Amino acid sequence: MKTLFYALILSWILPISLGNASEQDRTAFFLPEIDAFSQWDKENSFPKRAVLFVGSSSINYWPSAEAFPEVPIINRGFGGSISTDILYFYDRVIAKYRPRTVVIYVGDNDIALGLTAEKTSDTLKILIQKIAHDFPKTRIIYLPIKPSLLRWDMWPDMKKVNENIANYAKKSKHVFYIDSATPLLGADGMPDKKYFVDDGLHLNEAGYRIWNKLLEPYLK
Repeated sequence: MKTLFYALILSWILPISLGNASEQDRTAFFLPEIDAFSQWDKENSFPKRAVLFVGSSSINYWPSAEAFPEVPIINRGFGGSISTDILYFYDRVIAKYRPRTVVIYVGDNDIALGLTAEKTSDTLKILIQKIAHDFPKTRIIYLPIKPSLLRWDMWPDMKKVNENIANYAKKSKHVFYIDSATPLLGADGMPDKKYFVDDGLHLNEAGYRIWNKLLEPYLK
């Protein structure tokens, strides 16, 4: 029954959330990268009961294995993805690994594509609920949408998403919201450029050091 529920939800969300790109176009765009993940898995043995990093480019660019050398890490970030893309490829980027912990960063691009805070929050909740249903002993860590120089004008909507998921996490024993957003702000309340690469969107080494420090206690 719940499988049918998720299918119905996706059929409602996907056509709305894909903006100018059709579901087929987005699938075709990401498929080579998803196939590359599968090919790597065929040629290598991925760790069992690993910590899985999944989401958009902030996950993809994160040198997660180097940051946590004593933790079995799988990184399945793919740049440009939105929350419905993670749901669409759920079986291939999450379920197959049966992770003990999932670290999620996605939602940034949702707002940038014009999705509302409410729609983005709803999709993220569905993703979290699906993981919790399929893997009830798995710890789910959500990293909030970061404030960035490039997308500062979108911050009110992004902040609303963060608040929605933070409130949602408070009601669950297995969902953890780590405030990795506030530490990126300077004394003036604006994103501190010392944590970003030149594009004003992605984190640099200093920015990831902050995230590493915040996340480390949850990976033990």
